[in-house]
Amino acid sequence: MTVLVKGAGVAGLATALELARRGIPVEVVERRADIGLGASHWAGGMLAPYCERETAEEIVLTSGLAAADWWDEAVPDLVQRRGTLVLANPRDLADLKRFASRTRGHRWLGEEEIGDLEPDLAGRFGTGLFFCEEAHLDPRKALRGLYDAARQLGGSFRFGEEAGDAGDYARVIDCRGPQAIGDIEGLRGVRGEMLYLETPEVGLSRPVRLLHPRHPLYIVPRGNGLFMLGATMIEAEDDGPITARSMMELLNTAYALHPAFAEARIVETGTGIRPAFADNVPRIVETVEGLAVAGMHRHGFLLAPALAREAAEKISTTHALEKRRTA
Repeated sequence: MTVLVKGAGVAGLATALELARRGIPVEVVERRADIGLGASHWAGGMLAPYCERETAEEIVLTSGLAAADWWDEAVPDLVQRRGTLVLANPRDLADLKRFASRTRGHRWLGEEEIGDLEPDLAGRFGTGLFFCEEAHLDPRKALRGLYDAARQLGGSFRFGEEAGDAGDYARVIDCRGPQAIGDIEGLRGVRGEMLYLETPEVGLSRPVRLLHPRHPLYIVPRGNGLFMLGATMIEAEDDGPITARSMMELLNTAYALHPAFAEARIVETGTGIRPAFADNVPRIVETVEGLAVAGMHRHGFLLAPALAREAAEKISTTHALEKRRTA
């Protein structure tokens, strides 16, 4: 009755954990040498359902509201519930007002309140939005935590292999991400690019989004002077090195947030292909082998918990029906 999960990114690991929690034997097969070496490795880790509603469907908000609680239970002491700060330069105030009109769960801040939240930004911005209920986490620590939790519940893993014959398993759940493009109808690739900067001159305690008509930026603190900057969204399936244009856009926008970023060290760059459907909403898809958790787009860490629960419930129900038939 073992269930095969293809892929050890955030969707695959979350699904494996939900299956193991239900007492369903699960084996995860990953073609790479370790967990989370695809798009999940380059994620921002923002659990920001209210902010994402600015461009996403309502279901992204409603399905993502419980994500922080799920992560707290799955990987204790990882989630940081410090909210999200959204800012814009004075010339882009219209973008901030538009962002506010398309979202909820926020309150307006003045210059003094922004300085109280983030002292290193004091006097730099006159107004902003604060989404106090949002949270963030370190994706790489989160992936390792899911792996450990699933193994403790009996989940098994094989790395550096392609998934074998599906006939050896009771069910198959495809969580391969961009590898499934071409196999799942309507799935396309969206390229995301990011930077890691290191500087002791800037201190931030929560994710900050700086709005811009062409180059919006989010920056997520990782601690010890390390910051993740992201991310571009390019309709392409090429996961080669970051482009010069994207690097300049990200660095220029970071400089606009705080000039000290001009002296920061670039310690890492990366690109990842995010699988997405036309509406950019992730979903469970029926396949010939079983199910697929597909189209995570930019919502992997936010929506993996809800989709993993849904997939595990479907598998659990099927198992129960089969047991009744054979009893």
